[in-house]
Amino acid sequence: MSHLSHIVEEPAAGAREWVWAIRGRTLALGPRTLVMGVVNVTPDSFSDGGRTFSVPSAVAHGLRLVAEGADLLDVGGESTRPGSAPVPAVEELERVLPVIRALALACDVPISVDTTKSEVAVAAIEAGARIVNDVSGLRNDPDLARRIAPSGAGLVVTHMQGTPATMQASPVYADLIAEVLAGLAASLEAARAAGIAPERLVVDPGIGFGKSVGHNLSLLEHVRSFRALGRPVLIGASRKSFLGAVTGRAVGDRLAGSVAAATIAIRAGAAIVRAHDVAATLDAARLADAVRAGEER
Repeated sequence: MSHLSHIVEEPAAGAREWVWAIRGRTLALGPRTLVMGVVNVTPDSFSDGGRTFSVPSAVAHGLRLVAEGADLLDVGGESTRPGSAPVPAVEELERVLPVIRALALACDVPISVDTTKSEVAVAAIEAGARIVNDVSGLRNDPDLARRIAPSGAGLVVTHMQGTPATMQASPVYADLIAEVLAGLAASLEAARAAGIAPERLVVDPGIGFGKSVGHNLSLLEHVRSFRALGRPVLIGASRKSFLGAVTGRAVGDRLAGSVAAATIAIRAGAAIVRAHDVAATLDAARLADAVRAGEER
C-alpha cells in the first residue's frame, strides 16, 4: 500500500478543529492555536547554550513558561541541533525524569518528552508526561510506538532527512512537499500499526531537520498541505538557523524572526507552534487566531 493512500481531503475552509487525546485528557486543536514551550535539559542546546541544564533551573524555566501562558511544555534531554551526537539513554533519563516529575507535580500543563528512544519515552510517561515528541518520526527506535501504545499518550511524529549528526550536510529533495508528506504518512502508518489511535497523533514537517533555508521557507508556506494527512500540524521554527540566514541575526537575537515564523505558520494552518519565547509567541497567536475567526465569520 502506498504511504499516501490514507491521506484524507483537506477540511473545508473554516473546519480546523481536531481532538488530540493525550493519556486521559483531550485537547481541542484548531479554534485556538496552542503554544508549546521549550524546556531544554541539555548542556549544548543551540538555542540557549545550556542555561537550563540543571534540574532546578529547568524546572524554574518551565514554570516561567507556564506563567507566560504556555499550553504545553516540551522537555528534552538530548540536543538535536545539526551535528549533535546521540546521548546514551541512561544519561537522557537522568536529565529529564526529575524535571518531568517536578513539573507534573507543580502545574497542570500537559508535558511532552522530546525523545527518539522508547526507554526514555516509557519512563517519561510514568513520570508524568502525556505526550512523546519523536523528531525521528519513529525511525530511530522502531519499538517506540509499540511500547507507548498502552499508555494512551499523544505522539508527535516529525519528518527528518538523515540524523542530527548528518542532516544538514547536504539536504536534497526532488519534490520537497511530496517527499515530506510521504515520510509523515509512513510514520502515521507505523504508529497506527503499533496500536496508536489516529486521535493521539500530530504531525510536524520538521523545519530544520534535514532542510536547507529554501526548504524551510517552502515548508512554512505550505503548512496547509500537511493537514491533508488528517491530523493537526505542529510547527517548530523558533530561533532556528534559517531565521539567522534570512535576517542576519544571531541565535539570541531571533525573537522577531521567530514570532514572524510562528505567525506565518498559524496563518498557513498550524494548530500548534513550538516556541522558546512563549509570551511573545502567544500574543502573535492570539492576533492570528482573531483575524482567522473574523475571516470565517
